[in-house]
Amino acid sequence: MKLQGKVWGKTQSIFQNHTFELHRIEVKKGGFCSTHKHQHKYNAFYIEKGKLKIKIHQTDYDLVDETIISTGELTVVTPDLYHSFEALESTICYEIYWGKFSHDDIQRKNVGGV
Repeated sequence: MKLQGKVWGKTQSIFQNHTFELHRIEVKKGGFCSTHKHQHKYNAFYIEKGKLKIKIHQTDYDLVDETIISTGELTVVTPDLYHSFEALESTICYEIYWGKFSHDDIQRKNVGGV
């Protein structure tokens, strides 16, 4: 897939369909993304090489959780939480996205039986 430049580095979509996405990103030391959220997607970060600080803004109270992950580590951001990342050193990372599914998503048209 096509490599895209970002202000903080580069991103490349490796695979995507309607329920899953995998992106390889390169983040320059000191580079950071905007604070943003995904309404229905989980967002995981897996570090191939380097170190990222992930900030997650909690919705129920005024708190920003910070997690630092480095080579071989992974962290997950749940849907609907504002978050951002900052590279503490030049980093190669994989961003993994998947959909938020609800066990209540079924809509019945009739009732089953025997």
